[in-house]
Amino acid sequence: MNEPSPNAIGDSCRRCGTQVSAAVLSCPSCGALIHADRLKRLASDAEAATASEDWTAALAAWREAIELLPPGTTQYDSISKKISALGDQVEKAGLTDAAPGNRKSMIAIGATGIGTVALLLFKFKGVLLFLVTKGKLLILGLTKSSTVFSMLLSLGVYWTAFGWKFALGLVLSIYVHEMGHVAMLSRYGIKSTAPMFIPGLGALVRMQQYPHGPREDARVGLAGPIWGLGAALVTYAVFLATGWEMWAAIARVAAWINLFNLIPVWQLDGSRGFASLVRPHRWIAVAAITIAWFLSEESMLILLLIAALFRAFGKQLPERSDPLILVQYVGLVVAFALMTTITVPGL
Repeated sequence: MNEPSPNAIGDSCRRCGTQVSAAVLSCPSCGALIHADRLKRLASDAEAATASEDWTAALAAWREAIELLPPGTTQYDSISKKISALGDQVEKAGLTDAAPGNRKSMIAIGATGIGTVALLLFKFKGVLLFLVTKGKLLILGLTKSSTVFSMLLSLGVYWTAFGWKFALGLVLSIYVHEMGHVAMLSRYGIKSTAPMFIPGLGALVRMQQYPHGPREDARVGLAGPIWGLGAALVTYAVFLATGWEMWAAIARVAAWINLFNLIPVWQLDGSRGFASLVRPHRWIAVAAITIAWFLSEESMLILLLIAALFRAFGKQLPERSDPLILVQYVGLVVAFALMTTITVPGL
């Protein structure tokens, strides 16, 4: 929660003395910005971060600043453009790795087209590297009491139904999925809560700020399934290495849950991804889902196909195309569809 500036909690405008409330962003009499001093500090911080090419810090500062400006003003529009430009810089620097120029993590969780299938074929070395390099962030999420307590509650529910081994693997795979969202939100300088588990329904992350447009929202949305794919692949790799049937079961169920999340309806991750696709790209996604259905015979894909067809005819389309999201979405659908065909010994 942002700290209020001295102006916000004062009784009058500093310029003209008009009485104002804490919720007002500009003086109704003279038009002065109530948070002018704080805006100057945030602008200075953002410019310093931009100069050092710390795009995430710059985005965080500008996002905080835009919340202190009345929509429709010149300053608001100017900062909005800065946020869009910095978002492009984040994409160029590598969406899934905070270190500029490091491509290993991008390869590891790319989940795109041929890359996702390649991960299945090359014994998951890239995914293992990804989980090792992101281990610090994964552990950080477990330092939040709300996450730990709700996770333990979900673990108990699943334990009762399926036993502790399967329950633990399922809860951890859901946790990795949610931390994918947290990582991407952090990458874009968007404040959010730690994951909160809901027994029987999965988990969620609450955003305290909103992505700037459908492109950012799509990247945040698909980051969860991308990380979820990493977790599912590692789980399946453990099964191949050990022959323990439980690992195969966890990998298959995790794939099914992530595939469900890719249905382009409501606030599911697939809906956020579809929102950034232009019409031709939506039809490509429809074709890919159809092919995946024939290859895997997974009934969940029927729901994806129906929802994708509905969205393909929709009128709400983005202003510009986003080929990366198309490749990620299609790659995730294909990868998870293939993983739902995993044979679980003894099942």
